[in-house]
This record gives sequence, structure tokens and C-alpha cells, in this order.
Amino acid sequence: MTPTTASMAEKIASIDALCARARIMPVVTIAREEDILPLADALDAGGLQVLEITLRSPHGLTAIRRLRQERPHLCIGAGTVLNPQMLAAVEEAGGQFVVSPGSTDELLHAALQSPLPLLPGVASASEIMSGYALGYRRFKLFPAEVCGGVAALKAFGGPFADVRFCPTGGVGPANLQRYMAQANVMCVGGSWMLDSSAGWDAVRQASAEALALLD
Repeated sequence: MTPTTASMAEKIASIDALCARARIMPVVTIAREEDILPLADALDAGGLQVLEITLRSPHGLTAIRRLRQERPHLCIGAGTVLNPQMLAAVEEAGGQFVVSPGSTDELLHAALQSPLPLLPGVASASEIMSGYALGYRRFKLFPAEVCGGVAALKAFGGPFADVRFCPTGGVGPANLQRYMAQANVMCVGGSWMLDSSAGWDAVRQASAEALALLD
């Protein structure tokens, strides 16, 4: 372990803090570079300040760099991180956390040596156990609705009492409250508030309305 590598306990605490701040984590895929700042500003204005910028588009790393430099009050992480090479690129870009859609031994082990906390994606008890054996206690349940939704979270709460989740995939205004009512849910992820076809103010309003459901 290098001197700059945080302990797993520190990484878990970091994830807990950012999820408590987020409550709802927008999963953002940047279609155009010129959208980076106005989209982030619209989410911010609606109260969402912890953003998962996916690497599904060629603008992902650019967005992370720019937001870290130009919107330093936001918490900016990377999503759709699939391998150690992408993890290293996120570190170089200044990302503050990493989210993966699934778990591989290669990525789980690489993240142990990274200064960034990883929220690994899981969809089964076996995947949770693989991460658990390495010290991971915080996971992204994905795709949440497809792999059992609230019922799965309740079932996982028995054997994995100290594990908490960020369910993502099929989460929206209609079921947001049910997910957040679960004791082992720390926040949710989603992209329903990101339709900018009606303008940036629509993104702001959808973000604010989503948070209002949790008050």
C-alpha cells in the first residue's frame, strides 16, 4: 500500500459522507462538451451537488477535469469504470470517487491501491461476497429494478447487515421513496432528471422536485 492510498475504513467513511450529501446521485453522460457546465449548474441549482460523470462518452474525462477546476464546490466522481486503466485515468483527471456497473477481481484489487473510493456494482449475493472478502462494504445495486429492487435489498439486509447500497437502474420519482426508506440504502442513482430537451431549467426543476420527495 502506497502512502497516498486511503485505508478501506477511510474510503467507506468517504462514501458514506458523499452519499449523505447526495441522497440522489445523478448519473450523467455528457453528449456535447458545451453541455458540461450548464448541465452541472442546472443540477447544482436544483440541489444535486454530487455528480457521477460516466465514461460512456468521449467527454467524460474532460467533464471531470473541467468541473473539478471550474466548479470546485461540487463532488465529482466517475461512473462506468470498467477496468484498472479507466480507474487510473479518473485519478489523473481529478475524480473524487469511482463507480462501476459490475465487479471484477481485477478492478476490485486495483481499487484497493487507489486513493479513490470505489462503489462496485453488484446484482447478486455472490458478487457482494466477492467484494466483502476484500473489505468492501458499500456497493451499487445495478440494475436495481431488474435484479429485485426493494425486495432484493430487504433480502440482502439479513446476511449482509453491515453493507449499504446505492441502488441505480430503474429508480425514479415513482419508487424513489420506497428505495430510500430501506435501512441499507444510503442514496440512489438515476438519470430521470437529466432530460435537457425542455431546457436547463427543466433539469433544475426535476432535480428540486426529486429532492422534495425526500423531505
